[in-house]
Amino acid sequence: MKIVIEITYLVASIFFIFGIKFLGSPKTARKGNLYAAIGMFLAIAATLFDQQVLTFEWIIIGTIIGSVVGLVMAIKTPMTGMPQMVGMLNGFGGGASILVALSEYFKKNPNYPVDTGLPFNLPIDQGVAIILSILIGGVTFTGSMIAFGKLQGIVTGKVVKYPMQHPLNALLFLGVLAAGVYVVMFPAMINIVLLITAVSLILGVLLVLPIGGADMPVAISLLNSYSGLAGSMTGFVLGNNVLIIAGALVGASGIILTMIMCKGMNRSLMNVVLGGWANAGSAAVSSTTSPKGDVKSIDSEELAMLLDSVSSVIIVPGYGMAVGQAQHAVRDLVNILEKKNIKVRFAIHPVAGRMPGHMNVLLAEAQVPYDQLLAMEDINDDFNNTDVVIVIGANDVVNPAARHDQSSPIFGMPILNVDYAKTVIINKRSMNAGYAGIDNELFFYPNALMYFGDSKDAITKLNNEIKNL
Repeated sequence: MKIVIEITYLVASIFFIFGIKFLGSPKTARKGNLYAAIGMFLAIAATLFDQQVLTFEWIIIGTIIGSVVGLVMAIKTPMTGMPQMVGMLNGFGGGASILVALSEYFKKNPNYPVDTGLPFNLPIDQGVAIILSILIGGVTFTGSMIAFGKLQGIVTGKVVKYPMQHPLNALLFLGVLAAGVYVVMFPAMINIVLLITAVSLILGVLLVLPIGGADMPVAISLLNSYSGLAGSMTGFVLGNNVLIIAGALVGASGIILTMIMCKGMNRSLMNVVLGGWANAGSAAVSSTTSPKGDVKSIDSEELAMLLDSVSSVIIVPGYGMAVGQAQHAVRDLVNILEKKNIKVRFAIHPVAGRMPGHMNVLLAEAQVPYDQLLAMEDINDDFNNTDVVIVIGANDVVNPAARHDQSSPIFGMPILNVDYAKTVIINKRSMNAGYAGIDNELFFYPNALMYFGDSKDAITKLNNEIKNL
């Protein structure tokens, strides 16, 4: 039976690898999800036959409870809440790693719950795996909860600095490593294991709290990678090969995605890992640097007339489109414009929205063709030759201050060059600042027109006006 289980785990791992490969393209993403699901089914089915893990009664109880909780969360959570949900699920993965590592430690320790002085010889490899699983899992759990709080608005989305931030984090991290070495050498020290757990949980809070709202999509991607690494460490703790492989795949793919997003924001990976080590423009923006001037607005009838005379349009989606659930109205707008022989494309910034790929998922839900979704590096040179750009609920990713204002928190971040187009239409509810908490000087540019209103209502009105022309 053991050889059958191991072979099944190997087959499941192959499905995981092909699943990630197919997830690399929107056209094959569904096939990738299917392959990954098959791999997970095989892994779970094989685990059900491994009586060393748990009894069937507990497996069934856990499956039912987890399925009900997941089903309710998936039904109740709106599309705008998906970033928060992803952040929370990352944390659950880290929390599970801590619980498994602690349970394995206590199960093996003959002195638990009362110190009887019995000898405890924990193999070095298992001891290292338990400590790393607790450390990574603890940072992932509390870090993800802080990220969830920032996205939900429970915790401030601003950069939060505290005295001796980096020396304190370094001290705590080195302290955990030193304590971990001590536990590996003297595994009976239960109190030190609990201390490592507590410090790891505190580190997660301290590392994510200084990350500002503009960097939050990168933080979510990094925490996803952490949850994979924590799962891989738990695989070593349990001696489960498929968990080691699956966790390593999630960790590696998460790091690669994080590096891509760091490049898109002109941030170093170390900057994000260490919780804002060298945030560009972290100084407060003075009132004298706030953009000033006259703002011009346009209504739906005027905008419809403007669009009736153009030949090319680029749409820039942002979180405001997600909040307004306007993706289907936007899809209708694309259909209407294309019937008038107007070329329409979408420009997707790598950190648009609140999590990686947020805009791609929303537009895919509205059946927008993949070939109309262009990444920043593929479309940024075309704004010069575009008649109209329609920005829907995006703010920080189109703010020209990122190019020249060294006091801005987003200074140095590559942006979509929407201000280079002949006319820029910005759909927003108000003139309020974006998620990074800074004003947008684009609103005051001579070629910019504000189209105020809820994204869904505003685009629907625009569609009706164009049809009436």
